[in-house]
Amino acid sequence: MRDLDVVGQSYPQIDAMEKAMGKTKFVSDLALPNMLYGRILRSPYAHARIKHIDISKAKSLTGVKAVVAYADTPGIKFGPRTEDWTILASDKVRFCGDEVAAVAAVDEDIAEGALDLIKVEYEELPMVSDPLEAMEPDVPLIHEDKPGNIAFEFKIDVGDVDEAFKNSYVIYEDRYYTNQVYQAYLEPMGAIADVDLSGRITFWVGTQIPNMMRMTYAKAMGVSPDSIRVIVPDYGGAFGAKMENNVHLVAAVLAQKAGYPVKMINTRHDDFIAGNPRVPMYIDIKLGATREGILTGKEVRVVGGAGARVVYAHAIVATACYRADSLYRFKHVRSKGYTVYTNTVPTSCFRGFGNAQMTFVLESALDTIADQLDIDPAELRIKNGIGPDEVSIHGWIINSCGLKDCISKATEAAKWQEKRQLKKPFRGIGISCCNHVSGNRAFAREFDGAGGIVRIGRDGRVTVYAGESDMGQGQKTVFAQIVAERLGVPLNLVHVAIVDTDFSPFGLGSFATRGTLMGGNGVLAAADDAFKQLADVAAEMLEANPNDIECSNEKFFVKGSPERNVPFKDVTEKATFVRYGSPVVGTGFYNPGTELPDAETKYGNISPAYPFACQVAEVEVDPDTGQIKVLNFVAAHDIGRAINPMATEGQIQGGVIQGLGWALMENMVTENGSIANPDFLDYLIPTALDSPNITPILVEPIESSGPYGAKGIGEPALNPAMSAITNAIYNATGIRIKELPVSAEKILKELKKRPK
Repeated sequence: MRDLDVVGQSYPQIDAMEKAMGKTKFVSDLALPNMLYGRILRSPYAHARIKHIDISKAKSLTGVKAVVAYADTPGIKFGPRTEDWTILASDKVRFCGDEVAAVAAVDEDIAEGALDLIKVEYEELPMVSDPLEAMEPDVPLIHEDKPGNIAFEFKIDVGDVDEAFKNSYVIYEDRYYTNQVYQAYLEPMGAIADVDLSGRITFWVGTQIPNMMRMTYAKAMGVSPDSIRVIVPDYGGAFGAKMENNVHLVAAVLAQKAGYPVKMINTRHDDFIAGNPRVPMYIDIKLGATREGILTGKEVRVVGGAGARVVYAHAIVATACYRADSLYRFKHVRSKGYTVYTNTVPTSCFRGFGNAQMTFVLESALDTIADQLDIDPAELRIKNGIGPDEVSIHGWIINSCGLKDCISKATEAAKWQEKRQLKKPFRGIGISCCNHVSGNRAFAREFDGAGGIVRIGRDGRVTVYAGESDMGQGQKTVFAQIVAERLGVPLNLVHVAIVDTDFSPFGLGSFATRGTLMGGNGVLAAADDAFKQLADVAAEMLEANPNDIECSNEKFFVKGSPERNVPFKDVTEKATFVRYGSPVVGTGFYNPGTELPDAETKYGNISPAYPFACQVAEVEVDPDTGQIKVLNFVAAHDIGRAINPMATEGQIQGGVIQGLGWALMENMVTENGSIANPDFLDYLIPTALDSPNITPILVEPIESSGPYGAKGIGEPALNPAMSAITNAIYNATGIRIKELPVSAEKILKELKKRPK
């Protein structure tokens, strides 16, 4: 392979200037002619029967164009993975914030006022908010067809766990709890929906999964998928949350009723109470090791709170049950997972997808094992860490793996040995590792992989179409760099189009850290096809064999003779002429060759590549107040080749800060079934003032399956951060944190238990 010109270089995001200048049109900035504004009436009760709804006064309010309740919807049960949703509540409400009715009016104030005129008669029912309590006998059922409120069960049993524990020198066993947290993206969920005269519905919506969303919404609306179009403008972040949500469908029902486009954007309050936050989990872990520190067996029981309906919670609980098993050389594992309904906001995807929860637990347990064996925690991880060219206990084929390099580089940069040996009072240093995927066949529907389209016009302008949307993580820039590299042109010639299901490839979307590898390979294949078409034209102009044609710095030339060349734009112009005005259009796809795991054993290679990481945190604890300050953070990540090193480092820094927030401050508090802190006044997230010095380290083993050797980075940037911090707190104070978030009050309470 020739030296790379664009890939591997640091560039600002290609849309950074528009965002910095305030010129980007996000979903909430868009407006259509004659557009109405929608608002949703939400349930004030966690569990109640709907006895009667009176919408007459709301309908008669001047400026109101439509009022809808369940009877105005198709009444079809649907859902992304299990059909326990309706667009609006039918017989009863199941959480505070459940969608009961909605209005569309000429402005937002009138729409808001109309909600007060809708009268609903409720019969309040007993409720349950804790998933462990929800599994107990004689507890009210959230869905009558789900005994014990258990939506799904998951189990996996490999090897002989009981025998492994018998052969263990040390066994650690405890219960952990990871709390419910909010994604805190910049732009709340929302959409514009319009219905044309044929009945076709168009959504302008910020979504990670436009095509998967289209399939789900077609079922909900009782139409064919071809009757729905999803356009994805720029949108203000997601972190896993921007998938299916009833706010979009309510807008569509209102648009059908009113005959005009309807814009429906959640208020921040509504987004908190109905926006699908992280799945809270109780995790029981039992972990064994030999005297030398070799891990023997692992057993976990996971109980995850789905809330009032299963979005993707069952897949997230399953991920928590087994993904981290492939971080180390486990031979004997057993897991049971329960996805449980509660009368709380439905939970779903959040960066880390269950792996973050289990990483916190596993890495905390490992530190305790290391302490019991008097082994350096970093050494324990190196002893057990999986390596390249290995197959994990669940059949994951690990091609490249920089885990051990991540550990050595992170500990060296953090001065691990020095700070552990010269320990200061109430100062501590902690370590945590993680693994992840770059795509997940177990989560995909029809297929895995990705497609791409590359269009090159007469003037040499390149437009890239992909099925994976950019939620702010910089995916458009990565795609542009990959295409620019293959075509041999500068980055400024490449434009990446927004995703539009009428024109873009049928992509699965942006999830499972799959964008760079899957989407990148898709657009690379399309760029390769486009290049071959141009090479045929350039070869004729240069009187050469097309197989010998290369392009670099916007010049086509014969391999080995760059001095004899033709400009890129001359070739694209001629290519357009010989096609009678038709542009060069390259298409391509990437088939990763992954496999659905076995339904019973869960064995199977679910991703083409697996990223790894090691993070080291240093903290200081005030013994008088319990306050925790993160002083320094080092994050070493195996990401294959970094397509854009600066953007990759930014992803790592952002993930660390998000993990710091979860570890030390973020917590959705539920009282009597409702969220008590549904705003940023009482729900605290970290700011720049809370950020420690973060040192990102890029470990780059070239991944054979990735575009130019790349893997993903999005989720692993967060996954180890919480346990790195809590392990550092343990090193500083001897207090083992088993419930997130950590608070000064918790620390102070434990410190006060100690003898004076």
